[in-house]
Amino acid sequence: MTVRLRAVVFDWRGTLVTTLDERGWVHAALHRIGRAADEVSVAEVCAAIASASGSPDRLDAPGIDSDALLHRDTYYAVFADAGLDDELADALYAVESDPVYNEFAVDALEVLAAVSGRGCAVAVLSDIHFDLRPAFVAGGLDQFVDAYVLSYERGVQKPDPSIFRIALAMLGTESGQTLMVGDRASHDGAAVELGMPTLLLPPLTDAQQRRLHLVRNLTG
Repeated sequence: MTVRLRAVVFDWRGTLVTTLDERGWVHAALHRIGRAADEVSVAEVCAAIASASGSPDRLDAPGIDSDALLHRDTYYAVFADAGLDDELADALYAVESDPVYNEFAVDALEVLAAVSGRGCAVAVLSDIHFDLRPAFVAGGLDQFVDAYVLSYERGVQKPDPSIFRIALAMLGTESGQTLMVGDRASHDGAAVELGMPTLLLPPLTDAQQRRLHLVRNLTG
């Protein structure tokens, strides 16, 4: 018997929107405060942050996205250890926390509208330290989203199965009826442990890339 999908859960960064790599992040921060953002300047800041962050990477430590204060404190501690001044540290954190630097995929609106129009509930599940809702409202996508599951609000993040259970509870659907869509096997792929069919897409690196039609095909 074929099980009809009743809901789709979308990851945010790398799936619905682009995400800055480290060089793009530093470049945007330097540009934001009117400083030189040439290759040498960007490379110097990147090297200082990488050295201060260490291995394993403190900026990607387990649980960092499940607490907004912990996220901020960790980032500023790394910036301080990297010898960055306050103005640059503030700019770096502002870029990291501003969704304007994460552009929606060109096909995001049409696919969310199509999925919702076919009677599937839609959730956005993200390891994030700030509220995404205003970005969806500004982009005209909020009307197609039934639930937001944001790690900093829930105190848990992927790949912990608890955050997927929260999404299922908010949507009111069973795991086998709910498609998880993401770009990282290590995080989004953990949904399969709960029995959720999972679609892993190549990370979105350019907003003009069209990959989300695969979701529409599965919900048709």
